[in-house]
Amino acid sequence: MRIGVYGGSFDPVHAGHLLAAETTREQARLDRVIFIPAAISPLKPGVKLAAAADRLAMLQCATAGHSAFSVSAMELDRGGTSYTVDTLAGLAAAQPHDRLVLILGPDTLASFASWREPERIACLAEIVPVEREGLDDLTARADSFGLAEAVGPAEAAAILDRRVRMPAIGIRATMIREAVAAGRSIRYQTPRAVERYIATHCLYGGQPAGPA
Repeated sequence: MRIGVYGGSFDPVHAGHLLAAETTREQARLDRVIFIPAAISPLKPGVKLAAAADRLAMLQCATAGHSAFSVSAMELDRGGTSYTVDTLAGLAAAQPHDRLVLILGPDTLASFASWREPERIACLAEIVPVEREGLDDLTARADSFGLAEAVGPAEAAAILDRRVRMPAIGIRATMIREAVAAGRSIRYQTPRAVERYIATHCLYGGQPAGPA
């Protein structure tokens, strides 16, 4: 089986995450996509995240209706800083007959060369970047990513060739958190179940939920 691995803070999960996962599932011909929330992201040192249990629950709410989507708490259970190479090694050991496909958004791809053991990551998983039509041009930015130095020229070219393209959507988790804190609507930016969870649990400085 081809298993998509999609990691991140997911604070909170939103429509952009879900569309990227679904686009990759279809274009990269994945059998499943596993969403894996980070315990502590090495890309966001010192950033205070919502509680692990809340981020996990929101992901479960968001993916509940999709038979090919699942959520793993393996990084939360492991604790500490969440390194993708450790997660992929664990998945590869547990599922040796599956092909792992690492889903990377454009901003994540830009920092990939600075990750722990990028060359080993490329051996453990097929790296598939996501390009938002009209917002990203991975080819134009490729030299600035340092991929060739991190994984070699041939693998860097293969990564770019494997890109999938999704409709342009500029939603960011920061925008949702700020909107909630300011009392603005987040309808349609995240699934309704996640919106309700945020309101019910007063996340991100929001007020207690009123009538739905």
